[in-house]
Amino acid sequence: MKVLLLKDPKDKDSGPDPYIKELGLYGFEATLIPVLSFEFVSLESLFEKLSHPECYGGLVFTSPRALEAIKICLKENSKNEAWSKSLKQRWNTKPAYVVGKATASLVEEIGLIPQGEKSGNAEKLAEYICSREKPDSSALLFPCGALKREVLPTALREKGVPLESLTVYQTTQHPDLQESLSSYFSQQVLDADVI
Repeated sequence: MKVLLLKDPKDKDSGPDPYIKELGLYGFEATLIPVLSFEFVSLESLFEKLSHPECYGGLVFTSPRALEAIKICLKENSKNEAWSKSLKQRWNTKPAYVVGKATASLVEEIGLIPQGEKSGNAEKLAEYICSREKPDSSALLFPCGALKREVLPTALREKGVPLESLTVYQTTQHPDLQESLSSYFSQQVLDADVI
């Protein structure tokens, strides 16, 4: 039996997609079709803010894509050099709050030390942050997506913890979605005709 999964495949570097693997164990033939794509925006503004850690009390990451935006910024040699020479060390004197283990590992990849990775969701991360930050301290920099939920910003605002959000990516329909779906269903019709 065939199963269509509308999701991105797991990174090729980390082995086979766990859904395909698990469904295969039960005799299912799974196909993945990505439905979302991400467009990175405000990268110059992001690097400008990252260049001034003295203006912030720390960083907040609730999405792997926010870290992908930082990695894109750092691909430019001069920016990577600035990050490696001093910015990374200066940011490491401040907390880098993360919502989960996947985001924590990406924070480690850029040389920062994550905090709060066991929180698991924005509400618990907000509680964790509020237990460590003083009201009216320096703002935390929050690179995020255009579709972010307001749970974390609202909770921090209610406790007087300043947060500066910066939209660094937008979620859009995957450019190949229509073509991929048409191709998949055309193949299913062809397969059915053979039987």
